[in-house]
Amino acid sequence: MPKNEPANTSMICYLGLGSNIGDRKSYLDGAISALKKETDITLARISSFYDTAPVGNVNQGRFLNAVIEIETRLKPEKLLDIIMDIENELGRVRTERWGPRTIDIDILTFGDLVYETERLSIPHPLMHERMFVLKPLAELAPAFRHPVFGATAAEMLKECAEV
Repeated sequence: MPKNEPANTSMICYLGLGSNIGDRKSYLDGAISALKKETDITLARISSFYDTAPVGNVNQGRFLNAVIEIETRLKPEKLLDIIMDIENELGRVRTERWGPRTIDIDILTFGDLVYETERLSIPHPLMHERMFVLKPLAELAPAFRHPVFGATAAEMLKECAEV
């Protein structure tokens, strides 16, 4: 059950993107293009793309990761539905947790919302431990404050051990 519901106003959200199958850049570009086409989503900024080692299941190819900033009036669950549709359109197959994927799009934050359902946890529960999230997030928004921990993206990046 959500701890607090978002207001019916525009929210700034950060999404994490990753790919480690095939033409990784093409999959990230495809996800960004698909998000741009959504009428209820405005793409504000895109981080640099980062080549990173896999985390969790380390027996797979390297990832290309980025963070994007969007603005939306969508509710979190509707945004998740759109993201999952885009992942499916780009050939995402879910066979193993933390396994190889054409594209992965995670909702990292949704304004300062703290939201927990069976399908979705916001902020992303592992974002503060993931260098591949924190580097591009700190590039875009170093002063962004984690809604639970209160630390800025730059502070979390400084504290995060290189994986």
